[in-house]
Amino acid sequence: MKYRIASIKGDGIGPEIVTQAQKVLNKTAEKFGHEFEFVELLMGGCSIDVNGVPLTDETVEEAGKCDAVLMGSIGGNTATSPWYRLEPSKRPEAGLLGIRKALKLFANLRPAYLYPELKDACPLKEEVAARGFDMMMIRELTGGLYFGERYTKEIDGVMTAVDTLTYNENEIRRIAVKGFDIAMKRRKKVTLVDKANVLDSSRLWRKVTDEVAKDYPEVEYGVMLVDNCAMQLVKDPAQFDVVLTENMFGDILSDEASMITGSIGMLPSASLNETKFGLYEPSGGSAPDIAGKNIANPIATILSAAMMLRYSFDLDKEADAIENAVRQVLKEGYRTIDLAKPGEDQVKCDRMGDLIAERI
Repeated sequence: MKYRIASIKGDGIGPEIVTQAQKVLNKTAEKFGHEFEFVELLMGGCSIDVNGVPLTDETVEEAGKCDAVLMGSIGGNTATSPWYRLEPSKRPEAGLLGIRKALKLFANLRPAYLYPELKDACPLKEEVAARGFDMMMIRELTGGLYFGERYTKEIDGVMTAVDTLTYNENEIRRIAVKGFDIAMKRRKKVTLVDKANVLDSSRLWRKVTDEVAKDYPEVEYGVMLVDNCAMQLVKDPAQFDVVLTENMFGDILSDEASMITGSIGMLPSASLNETKFGLYEPSGGSAPDIAGKNIANPIATILSAAMMLRYSFDLDKEADAIENAVRQVLKEGYRTIDLAKPGEDQVKCDRMGDLIAERI
């Protein structure tokens, strides 16, 4: 099979880590008889430098013609970069918000997996880390409190701020379906996280998700209040498989889940629309302080590429091959600078890409 992939390398360490992901994808294509065509596009600070804006209509159009988007990191040093002297709508990160909206990417997927070889980096108790965990946080990305009507004004002599949390049943149903579909590719368990004891919006989430669950009799389905979920993530993260939730809760909980893995350099992510199309990127930032030094950890981007194969292309065996190669490299003791303990040998960014590709 042939697939066209929009490659947005971005800023900072983005070009370095995306290049390694492309290397691994090319080796996977060679091994399994596929062809990946990379369409190089600009977004973020590099687009500002060339085009004067962080995202052009041409980039959106070309990305939409591809089968998926593989992206690096966007942005620079907010204290020193001239990009941050521009108004907010012209800054690098505005490009990311713009492409998500233009491509209708409503479902954010952030896996949190603790590699046994890295359990010492986990901040949880040793007996909790020893059990390991492998969860997928699925966050609704385009609705809720962040996108509702908001205003600040004086009412009866008192300054008052209002943020409106709104969801309709269609918005909830489409991401619930996405969550259950993904659970079918995993351990077939979904936990809906809400605040249904207080919020009307959460009660609608529960009603609609209950209905969707009936179409997936193979999936174990349960509900949990968000405050309890926050506690359970540090008490017993092994209990979770797919965690399904709304925008703000997902924003907070996915960051908590990422922290307990020990290194954000290991965390991929995906943003999907209602088709198989998705944008795949590492969860970490552009790290401008180490850009160009060939010491960045490319594993999160490589794992994002594996997610692309699994969720956009339905190439599960190929995705497994990449994920297994990552595990093998870690098992053999190879570490980038962010993972290495004092005294351990460190490998460069490009060497880590080579090692993983060799094990496909």
